[in-house]
Amino acid sequence: MKNNIKGVGVALVTPFDKKGNVDFEALDRLVDHVTKGGVDYLVVLGTTAETPTLTNAEKDAIAARIIERNAGRLPVVIGVGGNCTANVVEQLQTSDFTGIDAILSVTPYYNKPSQEGLFQHYKAVAQASPVPVILYNVPGRTGVNMSAETTLRIAREVKNVLGIKEANGSITHMAKLIKERPEGFLVISGDDGMTLPLASIGGDGVISVLANAFPANMTTMLGKTMKGDTKGAIEEFSRLSELCQAIFEEGNPSGIKSVMGIKGMMEDAVRLPLVCCSPGLQSKIRSIIERERL
Repeated sequence: MKNNIKGVGVALVTPFDKKGNVDFEALDRLVDHVTKGGVDYLVVLGTTAETPTLTNAEKDAIAARIIERNAGRLPVVIGVGGNCTANVVEQLQTSDFTGIDAILSVTPYYNKPSQEGLFQHYKAVAQASPVPVILYNVPGRTGVNMSAETTLRIAREVKNVLGIKEANGSITHMAKLIKERPEGFLVISGDDGMTLPLASIGGDGVISVLANAFPANMTTMLGKTMKGDTKGAIEEFSRLSELCQAIFEEGNPSGIKSVMGIKGMMEDAVRLPLVCCSPGLQSKIRSIIERERL
């Protein structure tokens, strides 16, 4: 299986204009910004893109625009998931995957399947997908935690699965995955704050929210970690750590969009049921950016 997914992936936000429409010019600038900043791959239409509030037509247009703007410069991973296995399989069988290198597929949410249900779901998804599959475990959003044993079973028994974006917050869980995984199976952080500790025990990078605004900082930090420059990595992370915490205080992507609005990269706009950060949090974010010279 071809594996060109490594290092820092960026979970791209969806820019909106003042009227709430998708801002495609800002999206072009964002793709150029993160590419110039050194990220290794793009992640399209994940949770950070506010996919629950996008129409199917908007999703198609966003994916097409990013692929066009990327022009083959970086690998592209696209979010394809849901809590109805049959619908996910149908989407995989009927969509055009030109320009797509892999899919990111979240554990089924809300209906809380058993571990066997999760295994069978991903087996069906992997068999239907024309490109490699990255599993995505984020129990804080989905209501179900995929155990390390289930992930490892999928890794060993199901073909076409490339790795996992792990966001359950447990370094012990991630360490078990790294220790017992088959060769070539990626363990990727789904949490910016876990990037450094996960990489230090053999993890394979991060799918980052912060990299929307600070791609060079994230790639520098991960690069130093991978090269064994722990002191340098910690110094870089110390500049980002407070902001990393702040941007998630009132939900994602409200926080990172506040950052990008402050930096003049796009409008600070999200769609309901999300709302923009409170004035107090915006002031806090601005203060951190200025103090850390980010």
